[in-house]
Amino acid sequence: MFVSFFPTPRAFFWSAALWTLLAVLLWYGAATDAGHLIGLENPPEGTPPIIGVPVFWSKPFLWFYIYYGMTVGLFAGIWRWLSPHPWFSWAVLGSALIIFIVYFLVQVSVAVNAWYGPFYDLVQAALSKSRPVTQAEFYLELLTFAGIAFLAVAVRAFNSFFVSHYLFRWRTAMNDYYMSHWDRLRHIEGASQRVQEDTKLFSRRAEGLGVELFEAVMTLIAFLPVLLILSASITELPLVGEIPYPLVVIGILWALFGTVFLALIGVRLPGLEFRNQRVEAAYRKELVYGEDNADRARPPTVRELYQAVRKNYFRLYFHYMYFNIGRYLYLQTDNIFPYLVLAPTIVAGKITLGPMNQILNAFGRVRDAFQFLVKSWTDIIEVMSVYKRLRAFEATLHGEPLPQIDQDYIENKASARHLPPSPLIHPSGAVRDQSR
Repeated sequence: MFVSFFPTPRAFFWSAALWTLLAVLLWYGAATDAGHLIGLENPPEGTPPIIGVPVFWSKPFLWFYIYYGMTVGLFAGIWRWLSPHPWFSWAVLGSALIIFIVYFLVQVSVAVNAWYGPFYDLVQAALSKSRPVTQAEFYLELLTFAGIAFLAVAVRAFNSFFVSHYLFRWRTAMNDYYMSHWDRLRHIEGASQRVQEDTKLFSRRAEGLGVELFEAVMTLIAFLPVLLILSASITELPLVGEIPYPLVVIGILWALFGTVFLALIGVRLPGLEFRNQRVEAAYRKELVYGEDNADRARPPTVRELYQAVRKNYFRLYFHYMYFNIGRYLYLQTDNIFPYLVLAPTIVAGKITLGPMNQILNAFGRVRDAFQFLVKSWTDIIEVMSVYKRLRAFEATLHGEPLPQIDQDYIENKASARHLPPSPLIHPSGAVRDQSR
């Protein structure tokens, strides 16, 4: 799954994580102020923030782009020298580009959050008539947002195009790798589906979850300082009273509660999804055989196979029912949770409309970042079930026993045909062809 696309995956991912941590520490420790060496100094303290698109080509941003390029170039150069790989450019440089785009889109959200303050204060001034507000001022603020939005649209469109090619390259790498070992893999149940369908699903879901995880981490890095500054006027919470950094603390606790809650009620879903793929594959395989062989896909056999499909789907529907009840209850409560937290401050009139919307947006972004598992749980379930299927290939190629769920299937199949359940697995891990 990974060795086909990434160079020496275990060492690569560990080194990438450590290199990223070192680069982040160096940036916040010293490099962030080193831009003045090439004329890209930070603005003096107390300078009003830049609102709108120009922030993305301001001197601090240009310096970060250069710094990111240097750290990626050094890391990629070392790995290209240590472990050449046919998919190196797509795997390493492509991943770095996707991570940079994720960072850029998080900064777009920060720019929008900065725009909220003056815009909603302008709206409040106009509605309350506390000062004269012209249509030109109002349209100018909307034009500022439009500039940020149009830039985000262009970047997202490019990212979608690039990620589509990235995923197809990853799928191609897995497909080529598995097909080069097809003689050893073709005896595994549903091997054709695993190569054709599961490689596509795994690359798509694994990349999606990886991007979402990076986005969550970058969102925390970008918005936690913003939230700390904006929450200076928040002194107490309902039922709790005064605590230090109340919005940050309550946001983390609420997200952790949702994560643990959904993990507990959804613990059985990955295994059920895996079994669902298996019974569907068995049914489809019999129908394919029936296209060329009149003795296959007979009503009794097809009826039995479809009954297994029906039974598993009904079981899956039941478990998803209570999982979705818990999930939707949590997410609907989550919509009003920020207002519950801010209720004492809003009722006391301690903040205006602009800062309130900035706080709500920043609090929501931080909360969403901590809710990565909550938002992505159904995708995690799917990628876990696909991983279980592809894991049989990995076990076979490395001479390991098949995963227990595959062994259980083989034994159950043997029992149904009144065959001895063993020996079904060669010492190499390959499943013995029962038709020989």
